[in-house]
Amino acid sequence: MATIKEIAALAGVSRGTVDRVLNHRGDVNPQTEEKIMKIVRALDYRPNKAGIVLAAQKKNLKLGVVLLGVGTPFFDDVLLGVREKAEELAGYNCSVLIKQTEYSLQQQLDAIDALLEEGVNGLAISPYNDNAVREKIDALCSAGIPVVTLNTDIENASRLAYVGSNFYRSGEAAGGLMRLMTKGEVRVGIVSGSQNILCHTERIAGFAHIIASYPNIRIVDTVNNNDDDRVSFELTKQLLLDHPEINAFYFTAGGVYGGCQAIEASPRANDITVITNDLVPTTREYMEKGLIAATICQQPFQQGSLPLAILFACLAAGEMPVSENNYVDVDIRIRENL
Repeated sequence: MATIKEIAALAGVSRGTVDRVLNHRGDVNPQTEEKIMKIVRALDYRPNKAGIVLAAQKKNLKLGVVLLGVGTPFFDDVLLGVREKAEELAGYNCSVLIKQTEYSLQQQLDAIDALLEEGVNGLAISPYNDNAVREKIDALCSAGIPVVTLNTDIENASRLAYVGSNFYRSGEAAGGLMRLMTKGEVRVGIVSGSQNILCHTERIAGFAHIIASYPNIRIVDTVNNNDDDRVSFELTKQLLLDHPEINAFYFTAGGVYGGCQAIEASPRANDITVITNDLVPTTREYMEKGLIAATICQQPFQQGSLPLAILFACLAAGEMPVSENNYVDVDIRIRENL
């Protein structure tokens, strides 16, 4: 098996330069870095695992986590994954610092800056889809601070990897379920979270793409509730008043509980087909009641745990993720398989 000394000799550089490249510490000419990485890949270099443990303990690594959706039940399970992995990494002298924000661009930028002030070496983030966040991620990566996105991605950013659902395919699955679970003319109201969260807009895009093949299904209107149950209740109630033709709902984000309360209060509740995402306790409650026909789940625990594992492997051992996009399974639940 190749050693750092052999890689340095082949590249014509010092062992310290190879070490900086493998551990993403910067200060290496891009052409030299590319040359070293070509040799690393050609020799299938794998760092010594015992050495990784010792090196990680000496580095005193800090990983930052920034999650959207404060108060959103779905992220409770994501946080369970984060905290379990954080407990494991503590044994390698690696600490994990967590920030959770509302769907607010400024709050997210402030959270990132606060973690940088605390000296984090890597960042896991569910990003607000905005140029300011994109530029921040690019700047972090350029400074040798790897970034892994989780739960939702961001377009055209130089992040190391993404962990989460393929939301376009999830939306397509919802469209297929809507076809299977309805009859006659179907008029759909979409209740989403935010236009600035890529996973929400991707679900809608996938759903719209699939139902375009079904002339009997049409989207009537789309509203955004910022994952707030109270807002969701009012918006869903208003949709039912403004569009008496609506006989189906697709909830692409949080706020399902509030929306279902509005549907339940409607005299047309028994004639409305509801498809949601995720299986938080209140969603389970409405599935058991029979109001929600199906929900599409996305392994939140894994979304919390895997990004930290990827960042630690990168920072401690120079290991790159096998895949840039690490998609979790699409898991469809109906009342009978809860």
